[in-house]
Amino acid sequence: MTARINNETDLVGMRAAGRAASSVLEMIGEHVQPGVTTEELNQICHDYIVDKLDCIPAPLNYGGGGGQMPFPKSICTSVNHVVCHGIPSSSKKLKNGDAINIDITVIKDGYHGDTSKMFFAGEGSVMAKRLSKITQECMYRGIEQVRPGARLGDIGYAIQRHAESNHFSVVREFCGHGIAKVFHDDPQVLHYGRPGTGVMLEEGMSFTIEPMINAGKRQIKILPDQWTAVTKDHKLSAQWEHTLMVTADGFEIFTLRTEENFG
Repeated sequence: MTARINNETDLVGMRAAGRAASSVLEMIGEHVQPGVTTEELNQICHDYIVDKLDCIPAPLNYGGGGGQMPFPKSICTSVNHVVCHGIPSSSKKLKNGDAINIDITVIKDGYHGDTSKMFFAGEGSVMAKRLSKITQECMYRGIEQVRPGARLGDIGYAIQRHAESNHFSVVREFCGHGIAKVFHDDPQVLHYGRPGTGVMLEEGMSFTIEPMINAGKRQIKILPDQWTAVTKDHKLSAQWEHTLMVTADGFEIFTLRTEENFG
């Protein structure tokens, strides 16, 4: 595995792409209401990404090959027990109390910004709010490990320990990933692991940290659409994601939102 080391030009590009991606999440929040469809949320985000930001929605027509259809929409909308890669649909109308992860990736001047956030349609349940809060904390605890000389296992261990100490479980089939001019690149950033193991972090590496945490057991299954992942036990799942880079003295988060007091 050879992780890309970014230069100053890449840093400028990643900052711009990350800020663009985070602005989509800042924009869409007011539209997440009971009665809205996930397709309507997709269209609002698509128009904002293309017309307002002059960017490309990276998920649209991503993938394919090997019998799998390309991803057909511009964002991922994962509701309640959907773990990730939920496909927006005109038939999926949000109900009061629904928890939804909206995952945004934009391409700006060749660079990718990838980020996601949990929202609630109306008033979320006590369990959904707790799961969302702990999952965000898991992401932050993983990010706090990032610095030159640390190892990927340190990130995974911090996330896993916090999730499991709160009686939740870590999804293992999906992970964070290297990102810059390529959407999904090395290194693979597991959200579980042992400290002191795995690839050593170097200044200039950029990747995502995006833990998926389940309220029940960690096992998942993929639906026949070949994209949507759901919990096997149909219990809630949550995810948060940021794109960041290893700096000389720690990290820089490219997708930090103005509401966040972190980093």
